[in-house]
Amino acid sequence: MDTGQTVKIQRDFFNEGKTLDMVIRKAALRRLQKTILGYREDICQALYQDLGKSEMEARMCEIDLTLSELEYIYKHMEGWLARKYVKTGIGNFPGLSFTVPEPYGVVLIMAPWNYPFLLCMEPLIGAIAAGNCCVIKPSAYAPATSHIIARIVKKAFPERYITAVEGGRKENEILLEQRFDYIFFTGSVEVGKLVMEKAARNLTPVSLELGGKSPCIVEKSANLKLAAKRIAFGKFLNCGQTCVAPDYLLVEASVKEEFLKQLKKAIRKMYGENPLENPNYGKIVNQKHFKRLISLIDSDKVIHGGQVKKDTCQIAPTVLDEISGEDAVMQEEIFGPILPILTFNDIRQATAFIRKREKPLALYLFTKNTQIERYLLKHVSFGGGCVNDTVMHLASSELGFGGVGHSGMGAYHGRKSFDTFSHEKSILKKADWLDVPVRYQPYDKWKKKVMEMIL
Repeated sequence: MDTGQTVKIQRDFFNEGKTLDMVIRKAALRRLQKTILGYREDICQALYQDLGKSEMEARMCEIDLTLSELEYIYKHMEGWLARKYVKTGIGNFPGLSFTVPEPYGVVLIMAPWNYPFLLCMEPLIGAIAAGNCCVIKPSAYAPATSHIIARIVKKAFPERYITAVEGGRKENEILLEQRFDYIFFTGSVEVGKLVMEKAARNLTPVSLELGGKSPCIVEKSANLKLAAKRIAFGKFLNCGQTCVAPDYLLVEASVKEEFLKQLKKAIRKMYGENPLENPNYGKIVNQKHFKRLISLIDSDKVIHGGQVKKDTCQIAPTVLDEISGEDAVMQEEIFGPILPILTFNDIRQATAFIRKREKPLALYLFTKNTQIERYLLKHVSFGGGCVNDTVMHLASSELGFGGVGHSGMGAYHGRKSFDTFSHEKSILKKADWLDVPVRYQPYDKWKKKVMEMIL
């Protein structure tokens, strides 16, 4: 079946109104949950094949997070569907004012390759809970996971309700020529601009989950040993191929040497003396990205790591020192296991450095100084982040996740996912037993005085 026909069939099915039923939505989520559980081993194998992810990392960062999000939304969605009453002003007396959510209709979800299962399923869960039909486009850069997603979707849902379209750039282009009611895209800034341009032709609303250079600040009062451990985890998880990974470090000069000592220890403890021989350490997704990352490594500035394996697309956790804002590694999002170190002497200096660049998707601050914490959170714009940790804000369904500016627009996770895939209708329900005549012509002095009192 061609893509255009798929969208038409889904729109016809949506117009039947069946997905508006709460029972149907809940049953769909339970089918998805059951199917994912049945394919857990296959998902793990696919993620290892595509990205070299260990079973532990595949379960922790993709499968378990997906199931946790599904359970959270399943538990709360009935309450989110209820009418929300708001105050009705005296000008509309007697009456009631309330809002009700409704699904957009047929939505498109375009997933990336770095967390190919999680970042396809999490928005899908929100779309189903909100009552939409959905076309999913998994990433062609993670073909094994794409195949598993297609199998899961086919087993769990009829094509007229949810379907997966596999393929590469050609299929993406065909999909973006169709008229959807909402588009949810996760990927690069460049492709995000194209998605928004295509969506604009049909005035289709979009969510763009992009990326950018997410800074991590280590202030002198921080617990350096703990900071090093948590930064190493967040940076080198999935070999740095995480949209919210710390992209670069700003370390206060007075504690730099001690911090670097702790960072090297943390990396060795996590990955061993020879990370490329560690069976739980993954790989770069393909040769194209491997070569791009190699070009960003200045061998004269490597103070830890730097080893590579071309045949397996692996790069050891690598730390670069004496970096400035002009270095090649600071000109683009790294998206790999390379960590540049820059220094600062005052928090205002660090703040100014960040603010000169595009607004990042995430920001991390390690400090015990609450004044510095308040100052930074007030003066720097970013999508989300952590104080004294990295990346873990993504694991909470209570926290919305999304970017700002060049790092994206819109948010999801938990209630935000439901809201993203819903339109909120505003309703005024007026009583018919009283009709105040003030608004009707002819206007006179008495009506003018009444209007002044009301308004």
